[in-house]
Amino acid sequence: MRTLFSQTRRESPGDTEVAGHRLLLRAGFVRQLGAGLFSYLPLAQRSLRRIETILREEMDAIGGQEITMPVVNPASVWQATGRWQKIGAEMARLQDREGRDLTPGAWRILRQASGTRRGWARSGAEGDGSGALAMTHEEVIAALVRDEVRSYKQLPQLLYHIQTKFRDDPRPRGGLIRVREFTMKDSYSLDRDEAGLDRQYRAHFAAYHRVFRRCGLPVVDVGADVGMMGGSGAHEFMYLTPIGEDSILSCDACGYRANRQIARCRKPEPAREPPGEPERVHTPGATTIEELSEFLGIPAERTAKAVLLMSASLDEGGAERLVFALVRGDMEVNEFKLAQATGATSLRPATEEEIRAAGAVPGYASPADVRGALVVADDLIPATPNLVGGANEPEYHIRNLNFGRDFDAEVVADIVSADAGDGCPGCGGALRMSRGVEVGNIFRLGTWISDAVGCTYLDAEGTAKPVVMGSYGIGVGRLLACVAEEHHDEHGLTWPVAVAPFDVYVVALRGGEEGAAHLAGELADQGLEVLLDDRDERPGVKFNDADLIGVPIRMTVSMRTVADGDAELKLRRAAKPDRVPLQTAAVAAAEALTALHADLCSDQDEQPRPTFR
Repeated sequence: MRTLFSQTRRESPGDTEVAGHRLLLRAGFVRQLGAGLFSYLPLAQRSLRRIETILREEMDAIGGQEITMPVVNPASVWQATGRWQKIGAEMARLQDREGRDLTPGAWRILRQASGTRRGWARSGAEGDGSGALAMTHEEVIAALVRDEVRSYKQLPQLLYHIQTKFRDDPRPRGGLIRVREFTMKDSYSLDRDEAGLDRQYRAHFAAYHRVFRRCGLPVVDVGADVGMMGGSGAHEFMYLTPIGEDSILSCDACGYRANRQIARCRKPEPAREPPGEPERVHTPGATTIEELSEFLGIPAERTAKAVLLMSASLDEGGAERLVFALVRGDMEVNEFKLAQATGATSLRPATEEEIRAAGAVPGYASPADVRGALVVADDLIPATPNLVGGANEPEYHIRNLNFGRDFDAEVVADIVSADAGDGCPGCGGALRMSRGVEVGNIFRLGTWISDAVGCTYLDAEGTAKPVVMGSYGIGVGRLLACVAEEHHDEHGLTWPVAVAPFDVYVVALRGGEEGAAHLAGELADQGLEVLLDDRDERPGVKFNDADLIGVPIRMTVSMRTVADGDAELKLRRAAKPDRVPLQTAAVAAAEALTALHADLCSDQDEQPRPTFR
């Protein structure tokens, strides 16, 4: 401790809202440089190294091979798939000293190397003169595999790396939970067909659960939105905590779980009734569903809610278009689902001027007469008769609007947000909502990136086919932060044995310095990692720091214990220390450490095994 480059603090900065992060700061694990930018001090680095060891062991166990790919990427790599334009401001872009592409001539070289492969040929990016700091590496791995894999005999493959990423997040928060620069373990499966992808996807699903159990972090797997990653499906691994930004809907009866972004619910069956005649109704001041329901004395589910947004998509060259989304008045539009249904890469609220330009009236909009808008109806709208909706006239609504007769939609899809208390889509039971932090994700990418980059292999008949890809990520720093959030008490951190920066914290008190140093050497000989507190400090300071740092075992040697031929052994989570003979103290500590590992495994075995869905 005399030479450790780290200082504990009695108090933490007042603007830290997350308990685990406050303790990481106080215990000297991390220091903040800027918004979402952190330095990891020796204690944190040791814990991160242990997490990375677990990651490497689990990836190697399912056939992974470790590589390293560059953090700095030429723009052409990302332009091939279109994500250069799609991602937007979160991708940090840069140029070389001459304002040119990061790799002069790279575009020409890549085009020559790939021949007429359509991905590079169609991106139209030559001369863009820029590059990026990698947020992820799907395009890079596809370009690498394109030049290395020729035959089906070389597949399947699983490649991974643990590498720095940068995402220019506009709202970093929660310490290490949401940062701009971070380290991620990302792996990429490469297969001949969907069956191979399914095997590697399932292997990652199980391996991720093992990783989190070994780190002592309880997680649940939930169905998730594929987002900018694309593909046919995804799962997220969520640490449930009130500090989480994600909302998870789950059913205790059947085990259904999904991120609210994509969660479904069992929608009510509308009452059957004959369609009534449209009736124009004067509704002054009733511009919201609540005001309309109160004015007409009808429940919200008998109304049609119009939400007008401006969308942009790559297919339309980034040009914006008005989207007229229609849901029942007792429900809310889910913008993630709406973006999926329309192919939008971005959505924003439409201005009054943009709404009026389409022939609609803000607060009284109707899908019947809008011009140039994409009308999207929730799939419950066609089944719900005689709704009350806007008349496209100030202060007027229409009674008895019916889908197919009075208005239509170009797209009909599930576009509403599920909520707590809604019926489970599987069994009908009530859904429950929780908050969570995403600590890992897995994606079925399929072939869309391979197609764009020209990443193909020759099958047994000599036919070129795209490599089928999967992508799998775990944020290392975020995982550390979540473990700290899960494992602490009023005195400090209480690290699980597999993640702790040291195995044993040896406290040398007055008169026991020589014995403590000798014990530290014996512990090291037992294969344990030891932090020796040899500072000239009061016992209370040393004990408080030991609790704050949270090493699983504390051993104390003092004048009194030496006189008795003993040492004190205290587990971090135990109320009181025990005395053990000084001559066999190292063996006792090693046995206690083994027991902690066994207890962790025992606790994990008692947890219900996740069911893959």
